[in-house]
Amino acid sequence: MLRINLLPIRQLKKRAKARNQILSAIVAFFCLLIFLGLLAIFQTGKINALTTQIADLTRVKDSYAPILADIEKIKKQKEELERKTGIINKLKADSSLTVRVLDEVANTVDNKRMWLDSLSQEGTTLNLTGVALDNETVAQFMDKLKESPYITDVNLTSSSLKVVSERNLKSFVLTCSIGQAAQAEVAVTK
Repeated sequence: MLRINLLPIRQLKKRAKARNQILSAIVAFFCLLIFLGLLAIFQTGKINALTTQIADLTRVKDSYAPILADIEKIKKQKEELERKTGIINKLKADSSLTVRVLDEVANTVDNKRMWLDSLSQEGTTLNLTGVALDNETVAQFMDKLKESPYITDVNLTSSSLKVVSERNLKSFVLTCSIGQAAQAEVAVTK
C-alpha cells in the first residue's frame, strides 16, 4: 500500500526555521539586556566610587581654605609693605638728590666772577638766574654743570646785558634737568 504524505513538509520546515530564528533573536536580546544590566551596575559602582572620592577631596580642599585665606592676606600685606618701602626709598632718594644738586651748583659757582640771583626746582627741572662778568664765565659755568653726575641738559635760556655799579655785566637764565639715573650711577661707582 501506498502512503501519501499530505503534510506540508516544506512549510513545516520553514516555520521551524523561523521559530528557531525568533528564539535565537530573543535569546540574543536577553543576553544583550543582561550584558547592559551588568555594565550599568559596573558603571554605577564606578560613579559611586568617584563621587565618594570627589567628596573626600572636597573636604580636604575645604580644610585648606583657612590656610589659603591666610596666604592671600599675607600676600596683600607684603604688597602693601613693598609699596610703602618703595615710597620711602623714593622720598629718601629725592631728598638726597636735591641736597646733592644744590651742593654741585654751590661748588660750581665761581664766586669772584659770578653770582646767582635765584635757583628754583620744579620736578626734574632746575632754573638758575644770575649775573656774570662776561660770556666766557657763563660758558665755563655751564660746562662745569654738565660735568656733574646729577645735572644733565644744561641750556642757556636767555642772556642779556645788565648794568651793575656802572659796569656792564651779563645777566643769564639757565635751565637744567636733574635725574635719579645719574644718582644711581654715582652710587654704583662709590
